[in-house]
Amino acid sequence: MPSTPTVSVIIPCYNLGEYLDEAVESVLAQTYQDFEIVIVDDGSTDPPTRALLDGYQRPRTRVIRAPHGGLAAARNLAIANASGLYVCALDADDWLDPSFLEKTAPILDADASLTFVSCWLRTFGEEEWEWKPERCDLPVLLWENTVLTAALVRREAVVEVGGFNQTMPAQGDEDWDLWLTLVERGYRGTILRDVLFNYRRRAGSMSADSWYGPSHVPLAHYRVARHQAVYRTHLFDVLLHQDGEIGELLRRNDELERYMATHLEPAIEARREELKTLQSRLALAMSNNGGDRSLPAITDRIRDLEAALDAASREVTALRTSKSWRMTAPLRKAYDVWLRGRKS
Repeated sequence: MPSTPTVSVIIPCYNLGEYLDEAVESVLAQTYQDFEIVIVDDGSTDPPTRALLDGYQRPRTRVIRAPHGGLAAARNLAIANASGLYVCALDADDWLDPSFLEKTAPILDADASLTFVSCWLRTFGEEEWEWKPERCDLPVLLWENTVLTAALVRREAVVEVGGFNQTMPAQGDEDWDLWLTLVERGYRGTILRDVLFNYRRRAGSMSADSWYGPSHVPLAHYRVARHQAVYRTHLFDVLLHQDGEIGELLRRNDELERYMATHLEPAIEARREELKTLQSRLALAMSNNGGDRSLPAITDRIRDLEAALDAASREVTALRTSKSWRMTAPLRKAYDVWLRGRKS
């Protein structure tokens, strides 16, 4: 391996020692081997992570210890200590497919006009689905971050724009801010139409908080204010896209509402009534010392109804906790308030 590697894979780690080995092994298993790994221990406090990193020895891997400064600061520290032409910011709980670097690095080698290369991803953990965005230009990046955090990017371009933003009101959107900053300054990227990245979905993660938690609105306000010039230029496109997204989500939720109102909830109520009747018959049969010949059939039917009610209840819960339902909850609440105002 040359003394100066082509790729620096930087991995910030804050109390994620239980996942770190999997992330590192996914880099070491790459079919493209011209890389280094720079891990930044971002002031981890849990004993297992600290113990793991105290004596962490892996090929072509360095560990830097630092006081806790947050994700952006940890990535910037890793970049300052990296030597590769290209940087891949891999989170400690995610991992790369073996051909990730083999398929992305040559694209930057061959086209000096490209600054970063992203790809498609699959999720694992608490959710399983694939994400396949098509574009990463303006105005697309204004309404959605279609670029992986781990997208391969030219290190000099990241340094030129000041690295990852350390002044955001909350953590979770630093990568989105970086891609927006690069593109609005004229840098260009592309998306490789291949699933090469594995993104862990877990409760309490930073990404979950930035989308569904209290950080979402402050981060959105900050993003629009920081990039207001390009938002103003592409305002009409952004509004049209948002209208389309909101309309589609509301349409899906309306279908769910109608399905529950016309199918699930009436079926559940009918089964509950039948269950009550059967339970009364069962009690009567038992009071006759089990002499009713229909007793086995009644108990079998009660068992079937209880299973059906449980399945239907779980289906309602799944529908009401779906991503679409959660995302449109504020819109539906505002619409209900508006309707009540019209009636009063």
